[in-house]
Amino acid sequence: MLIIFIKTVIIALLVFFVIRIMGKRQIGEMQPFEFVITLILAEVACLPMNDPYIPLHFGIVPIITLAFLDVAITFVGRKSIGFRSLIDGRSVIVVDKNGLVYENLKRTNMSVDDVLMSTRSCGYPDLSSVAYAIVEPNGKFSVIEKESDPTEPKPAYRPLPVVIDGKPLKDNMAVAGITEMQLTKIALGGGLKRLRDVLYMDVRQDGTVYVSPKRRPCYTDKVGIKGGNNW
Repeated sequence: MLIIFIKTVIIALLVFFVIRIMGKRQIGEMQPFEFVITLILAEVACLPMNDPYIPLHFGIVPIITLAFLDVAITFVGRKSIGFRSLIDGRSVIVVDKNGLVYENLKRTNMSVDDVLMSTRSCGYPDLSSVAYAIVEPNGKFSVIEKESDPTEPKPAYRPLPVVIDGKPLKDNMAVAGITEMQLTKIALGGGLKRLRDVLYMDVRQDGTVYVSPKRRPCYTDKVGIKGGNNW
């Protein structure tokens, strides 16, 4: 028991020292390679602590190696932008002034629902008010609001999604009191061939419709609705 106690104290102090070298970051702020090193670090640190027959150096050597690897990668990343981009990745714009960026959504393996949830969590429930939404290399989501006249009051309309990935949302359409024929007409009016070319469409209580096609700039339209007071 004394051996396990001593090994545990030594490994714990060494891991603490290594974490201090890696920098004070929360899990959500780590770059991908830092997160991987942290996972491996936790695993190798447990080996000599759990088994009294495993020599102490079986844990110390991997921990020191991982610490050196982290410092080396960070140092090279400071000197080389290309290497840093290769290791950390780059920021990806998933929403710009033209709406949702379809190709970048596929690149980041994100769905429209993922983007809507992330923008709402950043305090922007209305996608039409977003100038840029960016997925950072560490997975964080950043939103830049469109410039607007501060003297004009913002309407308190809550967007109701009615089309996502070209598929009409029947329940929401029923709430708004609009038909698929009306949505198709809006899509055709924006130069699209069919409703399936719409990546995202929502409607507001005043009948304003925001449309973000897959490969065209976003636009707005108007539609007559019957359920404007239902949401």
